[in-house]
Amino acid sequence: MSAPVEIVPDTEHKGLVAALPQPLRDYAQLARFDRPIGWWLLFWPCAWGLLLAGGQGQWALLAWLLLGSIAMRGAGCVYNDIVDADLDRQVARTALRPVASDRVSKRAAWGWLVLLCLIGLVVLLQLRWQAQLVALGSLALVAAYPFMKRIMGFPQAWLGLVFTWGVPVGWVALRSDRLDVMAALYAGAVLWCVGYDTIYACQDREDDAMVGIGSSALTLGKHLRAGVAGFYAGAVALWALAVWLLRPDPLALLALLPGAAHLGWQVLTLEDGDADNALARFRSNRSLGLLVAAACWVVGNA
Repeated sequence: MSAPVEIVPDTEHKGLVAALPQPLRDYAQLARFDRPIGWWLLFWPCAWGLLLAGGQGQWALLAWLLLGSIAMRGAGCVYNDIVDADLDRQVARTALRPVASDRVSKRAAWGWLVLLCLIGLVVLLQLRWQAQLVALGSLALVAAYPFMKRIMGFPQAWLGLVFTWGVPVGWVALRSDRLDVMAALYAGAVLWCVGYDTIYACQDREDDAMVGIGSSALTLGKHLRAGVAGFYAGAVALWALAVWLLRPDPLALLALLPGAAHLGWQVLTLEDGDADNALARFRSNRSLGLLVAAACWVVGNA
C-alpha cells in the first residue's frame, strides 16, 4: 500500500497576501494571487506563440499578455469556485476556500469576477482585432470547464484546451499565416498541460473518488507515471514538429533539448503518493515554460 497522501491546502497564507487584512486576503486567495504558478502556466503558452511567430523585442505586448494572464487566471479561479462551492466543501484541499467556507458570498464573488474581467478587457483591447477574436473564442471553453469533471473521466484534456489557448492568441497577435506551425505548438502545449495537471491531481485522488468526479489521476490509476510520460513525450514530439515546419534544420531541434530533459526529470523523479513531491514537480513547470520560451525565441528569431 502507498503511504497516505498529505494534503496541501489551497488556503495557505504566503508572501504579500499574508500581509493583507483578512477581507482583502480572502479576495486575493479567491483569485489565487498567493499561488502565482497558475498565471505563469497560463502566460508561457502566450509567450511561446508570440516568440515562435517572430515576436522578439515585443516587450510591451509580452507585458500585456502577462497582465492578462494574471487577471484571467484569477477570474477563472473565481468562476470555478462559485460553480464548485458544494464540491469544494467535500474535498480536504479545497474545503477552506473563501466561497466554500462562506467567508466570501457568491454575490461578492461575482462582483470580483466582473472586475477581473474588466482588467482582461483592457488587455484585450491592446491586441489587433484578429487576436481579439481568437481570445474571445476561448470563453465557451472556459465556461464549460468546471462542469467537465462531472461528466468526463479525463477533465484534464479540457483544461489543456483552455489553459494553453494563449498559443494561438500570441501567434495571431503578430501573424495570420503558417497556422500549421501554430497548431502543432498548441497541440503540444495541450498535452503538456494534461501531463502536469495529472501530477497535480494526485493530491485529490481519494476525495475525487469519494465525491464521484472525474480525474486523469484516477483514470490512469497505477499507470499514472507512464501516462504522464506519454503526455510529455507527445508534447515534445509536437513541439519538434512545430519547429521543423517553421525551420527544417536539425540544429533547430536542439533548442528543445533542455525542455525535454526537464520533462524527463519530472517523470523519473515523480513519486506517486507523495504530495510534496507531486506539488514540486507540478510547480517546476514554470521553469519548463521558460525553457520552451527560450527555444521559441531562438527558432523564431532565425
